[in-house]
Amino acid sequence: MRVYLPTTLPALAALRPAGEVGPAPLAAHAVTPALREWYAGSDDEELEYAAAAGAARASLALLAAELGRDPGARARRVVLAADVPDAAVRPAPGDRSAVVLGQPVPWRLLASVHVDDAAAEDDVRAAAGALAAAAAGDEDAALAVDGAEDHELLWYGVQEVPDLVG
Repeated sequence: MRVYLPTTLPALAALRPAGEVGPAPLAAHAVTPALREWYAGSDDEELEYAAAAGAARASLALLAAELGRDPGARARRVVLAADVPDAAVRPAPGDRSAVVLGQPVPWRLLASVHVDDAAAEDDVRAAAGALAAAAAGDEDAALAVDGAEDHELLWYGVQEVPDLVG
């Protein structure tokens, strides 16, 4: 099953030497029965896109915490795509695409990395700073969060991770 794991650039830099994404349990996103039901009539590509978008939103929350610790961190959402055994995945509460992985993901199972372009950083930084207010119902903050979602994540091969985190 293809899963989408949210992370940040600093966390990605720490994961690479470990040789795996972990420890378990890991929050991720995937094409779940609930997502298929919600997007009835959508093809597999559209469903995968929706699952990856869920992971990008989760990455934004991780990034907000990261920026709280290090305001100078690069403000880019990061999503790792991995192909894991179906048995490793179970549904999770929350987003329709939310799942939990019961085991770490070995680096060799990663299929690709998706990262914001540098041009998105200002919007992503503003969105990360507005997450709490948006969750509380602030409409202007919700617009800032939507501003990050207007940016498409760029595709990278796993072998390009050193260049992304360097």
